[in-house]
Amino acid sequence: MDGVNLTGFPVVIKDEEKPKTAREFVLNQNYPNPFNPSTTISYDILSASEVSLKIYDLLGREVATLFSGQQPAGRHSVIFDARNLASGVYLCRLSSANFAATTRLLLMK
Repeated sequence: MDGVNLTGFPVVIKDEEKPKTAREFVLNQNYPNPFNPSTTISYDILSASEVSLKIYDLLGREVATLFSGQQPAGRHSVIFDARNLASGVYLCRLSSANFAATTRLLLMK
């Protein structure tokens, strides 16, 4: 499923071709980090869930919604294009009904 984030650039969501059974909910560190202008964010979902993957600046303002909706169990990844954002530290938050995790992303231009 593809979409457009709040920065106006496309977001590409990829599900692994050979779905792995997730053992737990996990938000992995983005790669590469630091990045310019795009990075890949991957995460594992234990069971089919309503999930949300969002990017925030350090003031807590939402700058992008990378995914919001129902997803099946397994490993998922999203390419985040931050071309229109300023250099700095951003927070990536994955949340569902029973899980929430946050990682830091460093955008260097």
